[in-house]
Amino acid sequence: MTEATATARRSRITPEREAELYDAVLDLLREVGYDALTMDAVAARTRSSKATLYRQWGGKAELVAKAVRHNKPGRVGDVDTGSLKGDLHALTLRADDCEMEQSSALMRGLAMAVHGNPDLLTAFREHLVEPEMADFRRVLQRAVDRGEVRADNPALGFVMHMMIGAFAARTMIDEQPPTQDFLLSYIDAVVLPALGAPAS
Repeated sequence: MTEATATARRSRITPEREAELYDAVLDLLREVGYDALTMDAVAARTRSSKATLYRQWGGKAELVAKAVRHNKPGRVGDVDTGSLKGDLHALTLRADDCEMEQSSALMRGLAMAVHGNPDLLTAFREHLVEPEMADFRRVLQRAVDRGEVRADNPALGFVMHMMIGAFAARTMIDEQPPTQDFLLSYIDAVVLPALGAPAS
């Protein structure tokens, strides 16, 4: 199959319909978890044929990864406020506290599934981890170019780890969901000092 043919086959679903399908997949994930989610259930929930789902996404792992990616608010690399603090705060403020709580619960549920399912891990790396890492490196590179962060600062390679760690650990340690206030305080108290970047 040529690339053009594949694209034509995959373009039959409108963006609006695609968004509806992704929302339904996320609802099912929250209800039953990844392991119990089936393509039959997605087809029934979205009133679509299983053949259409497989033709468009190939399988459950790809569908779930793309649904999670679609649910994320915009691209990291599109944020450019003129300062690293401004960029990190703007990225944090794209999701309100309710959305963060939902995302946190969803990611906790997917964490075990990702590590136990090579197909899901591959799909997550392709559609979520690698694009987000590339975008985040651009945000950090702009900070280096502006002179806010030294290019040889060893913390540069761990910013995503710090941010994801704070997001994930909030519930485990404090028994509370991540919130905008918590993450903004964390950025100012931990991330920016680690990078030697201005916090004011």
